Amino acid sequence: MFSVRKSRETAASPKNPIAFHAVTLATFFGASAAPTPLYRIYEESFAVSPVLITVIFAVYAFALLAALLIAGSISDHLGRKPVIFGALTMEIAAMALFTVASGPGWLIAARIVQGLATGIAGASIGAALVDVDRVKGQLVNSIAPLSGMAVGAVGTSALIQYGPFPLHFVYGLLLAAFVVQALAIWLTAETGGTRPGVIGSLKPRIAIPAQAKRPLALVTPINIANWTLGGFYLSLVPSLVVSTTGSRAPLTGGAVVTALMLSGAAAVFLRRAKSPRANLTFGVSATTLGILTVVAGVHLTSVPVLILGTLFTGIGFGTNFLGSVGIILPLAKPDERAGLLSAFYIQSYLAFSLPAILAGFLAKSLGYALTTDIYATAIILVSLAGLMAVRAERAKTAVA
Repeated sequence: MFSVRKSRETAASPKNPIAFHAVTLATFFGASAAPTPLYRIYEESFAVSPVLITVIFAVYAFALLAALLIAGSISDHLGRKPVIFGALTMEIAAMALFTVASGPGWLIAARIVQGLATGIAGASIGAALVDVDRVKGQLVNSIAPLSGMAVGAVGTSALIQYGPFPLHFVYGLLLAAFVVQALAIWLTAETGGTRPGVIGSLKPRIAIPAQAKRPLALVTPINIANWTLGGFYLSLVPSLVVSTTGSRAPLTGGAVVTALMLSGAAAVFLRRAKSPRANLTFGVSATTLGILTVVAGVHLTSVPVLILGTLFTGIGFGTNFLGSVGIILPLAKPDERAGLLSAFYIQSYLAFSLPAILAGFLAKSLGYALTTDIYATAIILVSLAGLMAVRAERAKTAVA
């Protein structure tokens, strides 16, 4: 009884910063999705091509990946609070750049700073959440980014449609939110510690344990298809909705992107206790059904069908991520996890960004509908090939 009471008191204590870190992490990723509904307006206001829009999108992923690789463990040496404060300061600078942006060069600069800030924040806040509560922390680390992006996409869409200054207002609000969080971080308890070796920690370490090499290779097709799908949605879907359905309401495109993120977050929560292979089977099936429905929505020019297909696709997106991590991560020893996750995230963010640039070229030359058909076919085929490889390996292991 005493231990239960003590646990509850600890959870309710103001010194327990898990709620603050969860909100801060969600805000970072919400801000990362805020430009998505604005890409179409940037195209019109700054005469930006679909190719340049996808470059603006992709530089964020490259910067985030660089931050994860170089500064991913810096909070282990300097403490969580100062590193999170540094990330918040960088994010404030990124919001300021977005607010004064008058052309694509400003947007690229803002996205680079934002990517660096989000990468540092994701690693340090993620570590702080696990410091406080390992089980709840891991769950929040999975759900908060997707939930934040959902709120960021639909919130920005609503502000564009109904609020003033569509290119600036949302960034002003986010800037104010990050200023408040930068001040509030010093009122929370430090969850980590400090130790020497900060300079050495800045050297990227990518190492795949021998026992994880084959499992990682087996889930690679599914993981690449999964993140290619996410990159396509966050870079081109609002413009796709306008091009194929004629609906120019920002909330329409924002609702489609939000459906992907919300259903992905729900899938992570609901299927967290399932086995990784069961999640991959379920996830690939849901993604296949969802993508086919999305393609039907594009050719029927139906927003409701697009949203329905996106809900199925998002369920697959979240479950595939859960299954992929679940297969490889338990194979690594504690001192091998960082290197393995670095390799996994390199693969993931390259798939998130590079195919999106290709999609921009295809959309410019072939149109959004045909680009969607090509991407849908590739994602389904690669996902199914990966699932067949995972199943074949399982059957081979069972026979042996």
